[in-house]
Amino acid sequence: MKAVDVVIMAAGKGTRMHSSMPKVLQQLGDKPLVGHVIDTAKALSARHTVVITGHGAEQVEAALTGQPGLRFVRQMPQLGTGHALQQAAPVLPDDGITVVLSGDVPLTQSDTLQALVDATQGERLALLTLEMNDPTGYGRIVRQADGSVQAIVEHKDASDAQRAIREIYSGIMAVPTRLLLLWLQRLTNDNAQQEYYLTDVVKFAVADGHTVVAQVLHDPVQVAGVNTPVQLAELERAYQWRRAQALMVQGVRLRDPARLDVRGELICGRDVEIDVNCVFQGRVELGDNVRIGPNCVLSNVRIEAGAVLQAFTCVDGGSEGVTVGPRAAVGPFARLRPGAHLGAEVHVGNFVEIKNSTLADGAKANHLAYLGDATVGERVNYGAGSITANYDGANKHRTVIEADVHVGSNCVLVAPITLGAGGTIGGGSTISKSTEPGALTVVRAKQVSIPHWKRPAKIKK
Repeated sequence: MKAVDVVIMAAGKGTRMHSSMPKVLQQLGDKPLVGHVIDTAKALSARHTVVITGHGAEQVEAALTGQPGLRFVRQMPQLGTGHALQQAAPVLPDDGITVVLSGDVPLTQSDTLQALVDATQGERLALLTLEMNDPTGYGRIVRQADGSVQAIVEHKDASDAQRAIREIYSGIMAVPTRLLLLWLQRLTNDNAQQEYYLTDVVKFAVADGHTVVAQVLHDPVQVAGVNTPVQLAELERAYQWRRAQALMVQGVRLRDPARLDVRGELICGRDVEIDVNCVFQGRVELGDNVRIGPNCVLSNVRIEAGAVLQAFTCVDGGSEGVTVGPRAAVGPFARLRPGAHLGAEVHVGNFVEIKNSTLADGAKANHLAYLGDATVGERVNYGAGSITANYDGANKHRTVIEADVHVGSNCVLVAPITLGAGGTIGGGSTISKSTEPGALTVVRAKQVSIPHWKRPAKIKK
């Protein structure tokens, strides 16, 4: 079996995107379009992946630098698809099969490409084609009487009879590299657009007596390209629909698969339920029997079995990650920031924010509270309106709340501080010194009432 080398054409300007960002760097599922194509090349076990850059070459190369196995060549100026492959020719070993892909066609599946490679049988030119109701603008597949491919004729060069053909070339081909290198040398720009067409290699193959085969694809999404923001949005929905289908095949219950956005890696256990309008970014792991309410945004988090996230919960694990323990209840309208780690059966309620803090099993912060840089023990009850004052204007400090402490409402805990196990903090207290275990600590001014007091009245002039 010959080695496979992939060439990705990513030199186009993408004028119709109306963006300063090169087209191949536009995002689909939180990844650049060309990133999806590179992933497909990896799934194909490509020996080398060559990316042809042109417009915005510095941006494209900078965005992709660091990925193993990539090589870059530049097409300056851009004189057609054949000219693009001519730039890649010097870095292609002649003993393999070259697969030509487009950086703005992100959803081609690796098994489709493997079938195309197999169709070459090591010696034939294989094209991926598609039948379209409206093939306007696409190169037509002209077949011979026996059904083999005779030529690809670009739309602008096609006759009326040829324009009536519905089978079009997708832009994807697999070809023995030694033959491709010979045919690239014979390209000319004698055509309506005065460009060097890669599709002309078909007529060279036929003229040289080589068989050209076409694999007809019946899934247009796999070869759909992006030229406009409208097409990008349409492809995003197609991409998300496929992600939703894959999850449901695994057994995930989606309240409405049309209202799901997976923009990273989502790993689900058994009997997971996900409500509408949820967004998953980075790496998200959902354990068995996890329930995610509507309108949640989750990024870089592991949620363990039986936990429930209620509506409008926002979890951003950043680089540190967040964990939610088994049978925990979070939300609605809660926010977990990087370094938040919740134990089993922890309750985090509405408008509670937790950052870089650990809550041990059974701890509760049910509403309107902030815990930052804190270590919270088992069964702690953290009152509404209470905060850890963890920042002194220059440095962060830690608050330690030991097991079974009860913190009343509207308290300020000025770090660094330790609240001893089993203690109680009276509501409205500002605590700036550590407390003893089991103690009641109250810090508040004496209440003063003045009877029959009248508010000042505005003087009328």
